[in-house]
Amino acid sequence: MSLRPPSRPRSLAGQLFAMQVVLVALVVAGCALFAYFSDVREAEQAARREATAAARAIADSPSVREAARGSDPSATLQPYAERVRRGTGIDFVTIMDTRGIRWTHPDERRIGERFLGHIAPALRGETLSETYTGTLGPSVRVVTPIRDGGRITGLVSAGITVESITAQVREQVTVLLVVAAGALALGGLGTYWVNARLRRHTHGMNATELSRMHDYHQATLHAVREGLLMLDGQRRIALINDGARELLGVPSSAVGASVADLGLPAPLTGALLASEPRMDELHLTEDRVLVVNTSPVLGGERRGTVVTLRDHTELQSLMGELDSERGFTQALRSQAHEAANRLHTVVSLIELDRAEDAVDFATSELELAQALTDQVVGAVGEPVLAALLLGKAAQANERGVELLVSPDSRLDDGLLPDSLPARDLVTVLGNLIDNAVDAAQGVVPQARVTVTARTEDGALLLRVADTGPGVDPAHREALFRRGWSTKQGGPGGRGLGLALVRQVVARHGGDLVLDRSPDGGAEFTVRIPLSGREADGS
Repeated sequence: MSLRPPSRPRSLAGQLFAMQVVLVALVVAGCALFAYFSDVREAEQAARREATAAARAIADSPSVREAARGSDPSATLQPYAERVRRGTGIDFVTIMDTRGIRWTHPDERRIGERFLGHIAPALRGETLSETYTGTLGPSVRVVTPIRDGGRITGLVSAGITVESITAQVREQVTVLLVVAAGALALGGLGTYWVNARLRRHTHGMNATELSRMHDYHQATLHAVREGLLMLDGQRRIALINDGARELLGVPSSAVGASVADLGLPAPLTGALLASEPRMDELHLTEDRVLVVNTSPVLGGERRGTVVTLRDHTELQSLMGELDSERGFTQALRSQAHEAANRLHTVVSLIELDRAEDAVDFATSELELAQALTDQVVGAVGEPVLAALLLGKAAQANERGVELLVSPDSRLDDGLLPDSLPARDLVTVLGNLIDNAVDAAQGVVPQARVTVTARTEDGALLLRVADTGPGVDPAHREALFRRGWSTKQGGPGGRGLGLALVRQVVARHGGDLVLDRSPDGGAEFTVRIPLSGREADGS
């Protein structure tokens, strides 16, 4: 005995097609029934109006009044009544005396018999309309009086049989059914066409599958840590996940808003609005470093853009620390090289029997190195910053730049709060010193960079001044944008250091000020507020 696999549920398009066909059929059937009963009622009303008009016209005819006064009314009125009946389409015209004795009838054998119906209202001068079963079967009939000089001398009855009315309605219903069948066929074809398109768009999936896919879609959007942003053809946000809202700092109500209205930095907004794809572009927001990838959605025309965002803030900080470590390594390598040269010099002096000169040379070199170390360690007790300053001093010395720590610098170990990690200070101070050394290098007669680090008015103050040419006022704002580098002489470079400095300072609620230093170069001053405990300790 073989088991049949369970049949796959009908697709959503198929279900909608069946539902719409049933709906169209019900609507058409309901309209047909309504039209049928309306036609029956209208046919009866039309028959009543037609019979009334015919009966009154006959009753008002002078020849009918004159014949009613004669001795043999039937001889004159019977041919007249038949002519009127055939000419108007009325099924019967019966003219009678006031007692209801027929003078005319479609069946001449019924002449002289009593009229079957009510005549009392007509004898009172009224026109009576009723449906009554007479010798010709059920009919809609009208009875009206014949007046001669104010006196009722006879009665006229005109009517249409129900069978004639039914035949007329039957013809109308036949036409209605043909129209209804055509409407049902057109509705079915239109429904099939619409659902064929729907089937292509839903890939033949049923409602359960679409609902499950939607659930997976929503779960995936919330589970992905990377930012996902979907823009429509007008660059409005069609979809944004939690990661993208957090990275861009926009609310959940941003769906439907234009990218240009989000208040993002201009370079990032330009990347999102660009028509060409972007690959691993680095962009800065107020507190993050983002890697942006964009890809257009194409389908015969541009339908939108898919954007992915990755947070590289921590990675960029680690890269800064790595750069500092590399600087330390290079400084140690340089010092080792210099130490080897000095050692060779000392050995050579001893070989030349110049022992006193060798001692003097070695002592002076040790005093210089120790003096720099004592100056830095005495002023800056924070070990990470002290190591950074010693390494940067060695690097600057290699490039012919003297790095000094100002006499008023004072930063004890343990003073900085946990909310201000040493990594961020390395980013700030390291990039400012590198920028200052680049600016001061080659300046004659004295290339010098002065560093100040202390607490002041409840805030950490870091100041780096150089003896370089300074900063052109026209470039002050561009200096802090990604891609602007003094090494490249302007916006053609790929500078990131000062932009990262501004970002770190802004993240900790501080401010960054660029002024002209007393030595004529640039002076960058950073103030980062400290908590109450650390500020009091200063």
